[in-house]
Amino acid sequence: MKVSGYILLIFFLSLPGFGQANKRKVPAYVGEELEYIIAYGFVNSGAAKIVFDYDSISGNYHIKSAARTIGLANIIYRILDIYECYMDTLNGLPVKAIRNIREGNYRNYNEVTFDHSTRQDSCIIHSQRSGTKAVDKDILDILSGFYELRKNYITPDLKVGDLIIIRTYFTDEIWDLKVRYMGKETIRTKYGKVKCLKFNPVTEVGRAFKTEEDMTVWFSDDKNNIPVKMRVELRVGSFKATLSGYKGLKYDFSSLKSKN
Repeated sequence: MKVSGYILLIFFLSLPGFGQANKRKVPAYVGEELEYIIAYGFVNSGAAKIVFDYDSISGNYHIKSAARTIGLANIIYRILDIYECYMDTLNGLPVKAIRNIREGNYRNYNEVTFDHSTRQDSCIIHSQRSGTKAVDKDILDILSGFYELRKNYITPDLKVGDLIIIRTYFTDEIWDLKVRYMGKETIRTKYGKVKCLKFNPVTEVGRAFKTEEDMTVWFSDDKNNIPVKMRVELRVGSFKATLSGYKGLKYDFSSLKSKN
């Protein structure tokens, strides 16, 4: 997978998942759209968009994210990575996940269905590429996990240093992910200074990363909890994704901006 595709993957994977099921609420952000510009160094090289909608045919929520190269990067790499999730409106669990990767001449398409009801102790996964298997009960895909985080896990009782460990299913594998809350911080954006909550997904030292703290994600410190900015320090250079557009938010984003 090309670097820009990897950045999008990390962006949506860096999210807490399930726990305290009796307290959780089903994420419902119908009409919300978030747009991002991805930059390598000082050069804008990609754009990403995530849309939350309702699919009247299936009766499920439909989440779609897409990342693509722009400008010179598009001439060289020609990347368009699309991820989709159909999510149950009653429990917030994924019903089907679609991964459609186009990176230069490389293609990778797969559909995964989630059966959460047949077995009491596990979820039955069926992948077009790898077949059928049983995995952890109430497992998430990356997109349903993104909204689960915003709705149920970014809470006022988070303490600096809190480590969230979650399990999700992606690219026909179970991913153990760790995210550490780092506290509050005000950052500069195109919308002015924005008050945020800072998180460090724990990165694996090796080929791509030098340390376990080479990634940072800032979420807005309001009821929207939208990701405002992400920064990734790779061995090959620095990437960042910043919020470039939004609409359909449930709460007034302007009330968040700092006057100082």
